[in-house]
Amino acid sequence: MIIATKAIPSPKIAPVQACASCGVSFAWAFQRMTDLLAVIGFGWFKPLWKLLRWDSPREQAVELWRQLGVPALAIVAFLLAWGSLAPRVQTSLGAVPGPVEVWAQTLNLWDDHRAERTKEALFHERQARRNADLLAADPTTEIKIRPYTGKPTYLDQIVTSLKTVFMGFLFATLVAVPLGVLSGLSKTANAALNPLIQVFKPVSPLAWLPLVTMVVSALYVTDDPMFAKSFLNSAITVTLCSLWPTLINTAVGVAAIDRDLMNVGRVLQLTWFTSLRKLVLPSALPFIFTGMRLSLGVGWMVLIAAEMLAQNPGLGKFVWDEFQNGSAQSLAKIMVAVFTIGLIGFALDRLMFALQALFTHGMTR
Repeated sequence: MIIATKAIPSPKIAPVQACASCGVSFAWAFQRMTDLLAVIGFGWFKPLWKLLRWDSPREQAVELWRQLGVPALAIVAFLLAWGSLAPRVQTSLGAVPGPVEVWAQTLNLWDDHRAERTKEALFHERQARRNADLLAADPTTEIKIRPYTGKPTYLDQIVTSLKTVFMGFLFATLVAVPLGVLSGLSKTANAALNPLIQVFKPVSPLAWLPLVTMVVSALYVTDDPMFAKSFLNSAITVTLCSLWPTLINTAVGVAAIDRDLMNVGRVLQLTWFTSLRKLVLPSALPFIFTGMRLSLGVGWMVLIAAEMLAQNPGLGKFVWDEFQNGSAQSLAKIMVAVFTIGLIGFALDRLMFALQALFTHGMTR
């Protein structure tokens, strides 16, 4: 017996459900993207997007003006005031440079960097050609690869300072977080560490640097150093001055954990390490990241002073060299460095805030 069969059509609601699902996914992705943009300083993108879609245009226009228009207007007012007042201030090197002169020196520094990179490329090309000729003449010849010894450019100084501050910040974090956790969990440890924190926290980097320099010179003795002594001097000075905000905030965050939560861990008979990993650190993470943000900002300020005092490579040395140079362009180049330091400091703070939002699942500013 043949049984007739009939194909069962797909429910008509399936495309609607699919569209609804896509709409929910897009809305979630858009919300995450706008939250991330807000964290890194582009919170005006969300009202701009809604305004383009004509979604509550009056409300979005007001919000866009608050987040984008007002800051832009303040920057324009600052540039106008700077441009009009700067020529009236006369120094031993001439008038204080205005925005036009500073921008011109920014372009000059960029051109110097490109010219230096061209010289470096030509140097390596000549060296490779010379070594190839030597090997062609005598395959047993021992060739030497010499590094390029040209002067560091402004961008090279920026990279050097960033490497140094991140190394010092890493050292500070590795020291401060465990000590902060210990201090927060144990009243005895807190009583032991608190006097040391209160004594060493206010010490200036200008006081630490000579001591660090002498200690590194005495202990770091090797024929094949992994790091230059000047790099270690600056990095350790950054560590000694920047670890305190992370230590204090970590201790406060750990001490503020709900006692009921810790009692639950005891009831479940969690090991000390499991309680630390599952209960203590997740609860204290916002405090830890707040301390790390403060430490990174302190470290960046300390580094510039340390580089300037010790004449270690970096932005601080660049500023001091231009001050000592005393040329007509020196003031403008120093102003370029001032704005560079400020913009990098802002970018570092936004970076740490984005990491905090990522690891603590919070996107609010």
